[in-house]
Amino acid sequence: MAQLPSIPKGTRDYSPEIMVKRNYIFDTIKSVFKLYGYMPLETPAMENLSTLMGKYGEEGDKLLFKILNSGDFIGNISDQELLEKNSIKLTNKISEKGLRYDLTVPFARFVVQHQSELTFPFKRYQIQPVWRADRPQKGRYREFYQCDVDVVGSDSLLHEVELIQMVDEVYRRLKIKVRLLINNRKILAGIAEIIGYPDQLTDITVAIDKMDKIGLDKVNAELREKGITEEAIVKLQPILNLEGSNSEKLEKLKTILQDSPIGLKGVEELSIVFDYLKDVDIRTEIKLDLTLARGLSYYTGAIFEVKALDVQIGSITGGGRYDDLTGIFGLKNMSGVGISFGADRIFDVMNQLDLFPKDNMTTTQILFVNFGKQEERYCLPLLKQLREAGINAEIYPEAAKMKKQMTYADKKEIPFVALIGENEMQEGIISLKNMLSGEQHNVTMEELVERLKR
Repeated sequence: MAQLPSIPKGTRDYSPEIMVKRNYIFDTIKSVFKLYGYMPLETPAMENLSTLMGKYGEEGDKLLFKILNSGDFIGNISDQELLEKNSIKLTNKISEKGLRYDLTVPFARFVVQHQSELTFPFKRYQIQPVWRADRPQKGRYREFYQCDVDVVGSDSLLHEVELIQMVDEVYRRLKIKVRLLINNRKILAGIAEIIGYPDQLTDITVAIDKMDKIGLDKVNAELREKGITEEAIVKLQPILNLEGSNSEKLEKLKTILQDSPIGLKGVEELSIVFDYLKDVDIRTEIKLDLTLARGLSYYTGAIFEVKALDVQIGSITGGGRYDDLTGIFGLKNMSGVGISFGADRIFDVMNQLDLFPKDNMTTTQILFVNFGKQEERYCLPLLKQLREAGINAEIYPEAAKMKKQMTYADKKEIPFVALIGENEMQEGIISLKNMLSGEQHNVTMEELVERLKR
């Protein structure tokens, strides 16, 4: 009997039955992304190795799948080079391309390469497979999907608020009970500063990030191994054991970090985010976790991680703010923020809890013009109401000049713009502008929903 064909280790076939479930996850996540004005993007499975190498550290470089050059790829290699068996040197000569390791570096490459064609802030989502030459084991594959959503070209904290809203909405629709952990890179930098080791931020945070896995005693032991003094470790303990509500923790941190400007900046940023969240009825539990320290060489502001409450599994969503994503390709000071939903882990959670239903390019419809902080607070609940009605809506993230905001709406081909200033807030109306006809008139919220649904 002929041997049956097989697939490479660390890869999987998805049967139609499984694909129905996976597409349910993808469609749910996609529909929420689109509600907030994010547009789809795809990049090639392969990138130039010059794009990928050196972006993930030495270990990451080893996990890149390299692709042999076409034709006689060994023709230019001398006998001496072959005898030397220097795999790194040989790889550089016989391979110029590799499979993408994640969606982040290709996204950065795309933004820099196409910067003159893009409208900023640039909001994109991307759902595609990535490849890593890792050792296959339970829960770890060589090919898997990432569901990324990012916005670059703006440092507005409204984006952090929207990402949290998206997490809340995705998991509400998927019926998964989750807890969202949040911290800020600047707070961690402040903590390292006040205990006297600002230059060992990575060592300190890599250790405390393991708190829930190895416990406090082993964290302290690892800190000692990294050369942190007993005095500094003692000073760190009350911070790691900080108790209370999110607002109480932030108040205590103001005192603890009073001599660290960067730490206080992180506290201020989180305070603003929490303040905005009061107006948008978030149902997900949100916890300020000072031991959360993901990707510290990459993130520079808020960091997020989402855990499923009813299943023992690692984080199912994570991300944060970065100030220089595109700097690796020469475009400096392009701040952004994003999160990634782990489709494979979400699938495992939903399968285990039996949450799948038994039966089984839209752009933004309306842009709210931003006139300032007071108006932002007024508009956020209205945006939530529109999105709950299935209407794709967004707010411009800063109180920029009207021309800039209208240009943004024009370039994104948004058909309606809502203008709500002091008079509109007092009268409880919305000044609605039709971007195609130029007509503008006042409507109530009920009339707006009805019109946009038509």
